[in-house]
Amino acid sequence: MLGELLHSLSQPLTSLRCSLELSIEEVAERQQESVSAALEQTEKVIGMIQLMREYLDAEQPGPEACPAALAPALRSVIEELSSIAAVRGIQLRLVGTCTAALPAPESRLRLALQYLMATTIEAQPAGGKVVLLLGEGPEGAVLRVEGEHGSREPNSREPNFREMEPSATSPPTKRDPVGVASASAASVSTLRRVRLAIARRVLEAAGASLLFGDSDADPTGFVLRIPRRIGAPAR
Repeated sequence: MLGELLHSLSQPLTSLRCSLELSIEEVAERQQESVSAALEQTEKVIGMIQLMREYLDAEQPGPEACPAALAPALRSVIEELSSIAAVRGIQLRLVGTCTAALPAPESRLRLALQYLMATTIEAQPAGGKVVLLLGEGPEGAVLRVEGEHGSREPNSREPNFREMEPSATSPPTKRDPVGVASASAASVSTLRRVRLAIARRVLEAAGASLLFGDSDADPTGFVLRIPRRIGAPAR
């Protein structure tokens, strides 16, 4: 029922967005800023509704299909995000492979990996590196993703991975007398947590386990474990 309501809500919002896009060039110059602001807010609401639908769908059984292989899906996601990482000077390095697969639609697996990797990239400073270690053993496959800060002193301590719902917040800027930047940072933080929650629900619904790294209150890495019982058969 909630999914149907969200679908119904998205339709008038999509129509409103189209109307704003068509009118932005027709209104007077002094009104264009207001129309642009309304269009931006409409886009945000549509995006939030899409996330809500993804969150609801994450634990629903997908259409009957072959299990989605982890390694090729991961390589595809890395290729898609490589341009975003390159803009910030962040290197993505994948080491290893595996034959594991998850009983989930490939589109959902890719979505979960995209949200996890995008968040990890965002957490890195410019010039950093994200290393992805992929392998498998008697108990199943493991994907460990860790950020290496290129502009900071190396940390000799192993990352503290713990099972948790990550909470990432951004400090308010000094030039924020009306709290606009703080509200924007809170919104970004909320959307980040929702995307990570969607990724967790998708992967755990498929029988995998997900552990987030805890560093400076930001999820700078994660560990994904796929038990042998749902992965590729042992050789």
